[in-house]
Amino acid sequence: MHDQVLDGIHELLPTLRARAQEAEDNRRVPDDSIKEIRETGFFRMLQPSRYGGMESGLVPFYSAVKLIASACGSTGWISSVLGAHTWHLANFPEQAQDDFWAKNPDALLSSAYPPMGRATAVKGGYLLSGTWGFSSGSAYSAGAILGALILGEDGKPIDNVAMAVPADEYIIEDVWHTVGLRGTGSNNIIVDNVFVPEHRVLSSADSFRCVCPGQSINSNPLYRVPLYSLMSSTIAAPLIGMATGAYDAHVTHQKERVRTYGGTKAKDDPFTKVRVAQAASEIDAAWLQLTTNISEIEAAAESGTVTMSLRAKVRRDQVRASERAIYAIDRLFENSGASAIATGTPIQRFWRDAHSARVHVANDPEAALAMYGDQEFGVSIDGGML
Repeated sequence: MHDQVLDGIHELLPTLRARAQEAEDNRRVPDDSIKEIRETGFFRMLQPSRYGGMESGLVPFYSAVKLIASACGSTGWISSVLGAHTWHLANFPEQAQDDFWAKNPDALLSSAYPPMGRATAVKGGYLLSGTWGFSSGSAYSAGAILGALILGEDGKPIDNVAMAVPADEYIIEDVWHTVGLRGTGSNNIIVDNVFVPEHRVLSSADSFRCVCPGQSINSNPLYRVPLYSLMSSTIAAPLIGMATGAYDAHVTHQKERVRTYGGTKAKDDPFTKVRVAQAASEIDAAWLQLTTNISEIEAAAESGTVTMSLRAKVRRDQVRASERAIYAIDRLFENSGASAIATGTPIQRFWRDAHSARVHVANDPEAALAMYGDQEFGVSIDGGML
């Protein structure tokens, strides 16, 4: 079934490409784009089959993400994160899944994972308050997965959790004014003393150990992949897609470009050809490592032996993939000429979108690479984005 999704996405690319400037100008992806992506089946790719999902696997999902992002960075970004959250909800208890999907299997969730919320125990659940930033795609979501600290009677944290909160129980604060990824609408979410039942709470410790209540009903090994192996790759895949889109835009531009000084054709410049070769190699290397590692960790989840060494390698190469994508885009942009910086040109939009994606916490290279070093030197790792 995922082949049909990829075929549908391919057919959509010219339309998504034509709407990229509209998404940027309006600071949100057009509703028609979300509707048409939904109609391809994309948002069902990681959803459990019991709700009509495909359980298609991660490489086909990221392949579709890369395609979408190659047409519009903002559309690729929110498609990736909203699509991945169907996987995360599948790890919550069954009742939480039913709360969102029983009546509307098409329901999507945004997120804000940092534990900015504070929750206190009450009968049957918790009272939650907080403000979270950077909730990409919140305008299209039926709810949000929000990070929080559960406080004990002494006011000190006793657990770090994710809480699934319906959209009618929070406020979206429009604050998204940025230099890139403007169409993602990554606005703030504000929750004020909202009751969250126990079944819509998932311990981060359970996620780290890959032992979550949703696995009892969603038995596909897909749902035993480590949370941050999946979510960090969900951030890297659209960045590689943006680099792919920038590459295509650059090559098309350079084929017709005539230099102002000298009147020579850019495509005849040997240094231009070198940059194209360098960029293409970096993009291919980024994609090859990301997909190879993801395939390996899916196989490990199926066997039931996902090692910390493999998780560290996935994060190592995920941040390196993001670095490679940025390197490729920078090499191309630097050689595109002054005409490429005009508002509305694809290359400058991809450049801004990619650099905005690069500063996401999941793309912090030092943090991820240091964890890999810890693993290699035998230092115990019992938390973090791994």
